[in-house]
Amino acid sequence: MKEEKLRVGQTIRIGFAFLSICAFWQLYNNIMPLILTGTFKLGETVSGAIMAADNVLGLFLLPLFGTFSDKCKNKMGRRKPFVLFGTIAAVVLMILIPMIDNSYFANPGMGKKILFIAVLGALLVAMGTYRSPAVALMPDLTPKRYRSQGNAIINLMGAVGGILYLGLAAVLYPQSKTDGMEHVDYMLIFLIVAGIMILALIILMLTVNEAKIMKEMEEYEKQHPEENLAVDDGSGNEVLPPEVKRSLVFLLFSVALWFVSYNAVETWFTKYAEMTWGKGIGGASTCLLIANAGAILSYVPVGWLSGKIGRKKSILGGIVLMTACYIFGLIYTNANDSFSNILYVVFALIGMAWAAINVNSLPMVLEMCKGSDVGKFTGYYYTFSMTAQIITPIFCGFLLEHIGYGIYFIYAAAFMIFAFCTMVFVKHGDAKEGKTGLEAFDVED
Repeated sequence: MKEEKLRVGQTIRIGFAFLSICAFWQLYNNIMPLILTGTFKLGETVSGAIMAADNVLGLFLLPLFGTFSDKCKNKMGRRKPFVLFGTIAAVVLMILIPMIDNSYFANPGMGKKILFIAVLGALLVAMGTYRSPAVALMPDLTPKRYRSQGNAIINLMGAVGGILYLGLAAVLYPQSKTDGMEHVDYMLIFLIVAGIMILALIILMLTVNEAKIMKEMEEYEKQHPEENLAVDDGSGNEVLPPEVKRSLVFLLFSVALWFVSYNAVETWFTKYAEMTWGKGIGGASTCLLIANAGAILSYVPVGWLSGKIGRKKSILGGIVLMTACYIFGLIYTNANDSFSNILYVVFALIGMAWAAINVNSLPMVLEMCKGSDVGKFTGYYYTFSMTAQIITPIFCGFLLEHIGYGIYFIYAAAFMIFAFCTMVFVKHGDAKEGKTGLEAFDVED
């Protein structure tokens, strides 16, 4: 394996797994609240509780299947079997969602409502079986010092998945088409996203030889023992020193706090835009499309910047920028009751800020583990992020329902400020010295 550069082509091919996941979750987070509150006539608090169900399941499934995949010895590799079967199951189940939605609108019945919840639960289980293994592929096959740059590419691929959905939603469901409609048929968008997921799966399965590259990485780790922060506890077991454990704990709490903030914004934005500015799903999707575009344009520069100034400083800068955007959103909403194009700029900056946070957070966590524990530490990351996402749709939904939509940006800004405070105490997880910035990228592979 080439030791001194990130293998960009390989990382892009790995990233198709994350593209598939992000396309699905963008669809889920944008459309599911509208189905729950529109077709099934549920309140924001109950809808928020249902939206949190994926995170409740993820709290258990993601660490579990991350650890399972660490121990997998399939000839395809540790992660690919989970990605293969999980994606196929998810695609089959997701097509049933709009079918039941349309049927319930035409002829409501308790049996159909129960069936909808059962299919939704099975779909969330299917997604939970392969998310950690898919995310673990990049750090599995990338040296520690280059994982921020690798994660920049992976997140770029994820943003492409999200932007594909948002672009489709803006074209297929413009406000001019959906205004005044009693019910919207979402079958077409579900079918298209399912097709994107299958295509991404085929590319990953045919172009990434996980087993071969993993052997190369095992040899690399033997040659670079200095990249392992764990130490021998005297009985042959590798453990983290106390100061590294403290950094890990503060980092994981920071992860939870910024997900409390950002997931609330993402989950409730379509409803917020409708209630505050009279924007339908098409208009709201355009705003989120701009945020994703800002992230896409930022991922590689953020990866370069992280190599120059460090992961921690990049994250702190992202937190400050995102907090400023939320405060501006609060001020603007209080002063105006109509949408302005200046909000597109704000959402572009939110995307840039989220890129700075997202590119560096998982690599910081994984900097503290050895190669055989990547799945388990990925599970730690998701335990905290999913716990946050269990709480925030319910809590934010409760506040929106009982206090009002004016609390939306206050909520988001407050938890970003808390994340900044805990992140200050993280002292480990920056990359070891090596090539940084553009020097770390091998554009030929």
